[in-house]
Amino acid sequence: MGAYSLSFNFYAASCPSAEFIIRDIVTSSSSNDPSIPGKLLRLVFHDCFVEGCDASLMLIGNNTEQTDPGNRSVGGYSVIESAKRLLEMLCPETVSCADIIALAARDAVGIAGGPMVQIPTGRRDGMVSLASNVRPNIVDTSFTMDEMVKLFTSKGLSVLDLVILSGAHTIGVAHCNAFRGRFQEDTKGRLTLIDKTLDSNYAVELMKQCPASAMASATVNNDPETPMVFDNQYYRNLLVHKGLFQSDSALLNENSTRTMVKDFANNQQLFFVNWSQAFLKLTSVGVKTGNDGEIRRTCASTNA
Repeated sequence: MGAYSLSFNFYAASCPSAEFIIRDIVTSSSSNDPSIPGKLLRLVFHDCFVEGCDASLMLIGNNTEQTDPGNRSVGGYSVIESAKRLLEMLCPETVSCADIIALAARDAVGIAGGPMVQIPTGRRDGMVSLASNVRPNIVDTSFTMDEMVKLFTSKGLSVLDLVILSGAHTIGVAHCNAFRGRFQEDTKGRLTLIDKTLDSNYAVELMKQCPASAMASATVNNDPETPMVFDNQYYRNLLVHKGLFQSDSALLNENSTRTMVKDFANNQQLFFVNWSQAFLKLTSVGVKTGNDGEIRRTCASTNA
């Protein structure tokens, strides 16, 4: 990062309506398709953890980040592109795709009932997008606590940030194969639960929604209780062993993180206040500012 840094109201003079336009597009897209907030939230994680928050995930081509299997189910790109097209007409070559992603994810949380976080802007778009950078930098749903802590620490994020940002799983959907490792399939294609940290009744529900034949294509809600609402239900689900992923259940394995889970399960306001701080940190990971990167004219390709 250069001598420059992000600032609040970065576009106040150059494109004063930028944040309104992005919010408007996220709002209308979400009312047409209720799965959009969850997709936008996932998009910002997968962008920021690889090469920093620089929209490298938006670049299309051979061996780009989008081509890695870990990113195949990421969605919401069209919302970012819609906002970009409109902003290019109003303020050409001014608002970065990286800022659009961060602001859209922020707005997605607000639209789904979560806190509206003020975030600084001024990110620039990266020029590098490699599939080979994806795996070492994103959390796999089968990760242990140690593996997650190591990855988050490498991004400048704390164990507390890890527990808070895992709360993003209060909205969105997951493909069945993302938690496939918790079940075993017999020769007749029947599933049985092998992960004893999962509530057995919840496991039965999951097996109904995810027959072995549909593992790759079917999806389930991350939060079985309030799947469209950004709230603290995720933490309540964890306490009754209804965390969808192994990486969710892992938060209960250590006293310190279990205590955090209980605190957020008992106090939604506490979760929201902490979310605002952690989201600010997430959207500042590895940002490019000043003379680093560029302002792409279209999010799918570099300007060169």
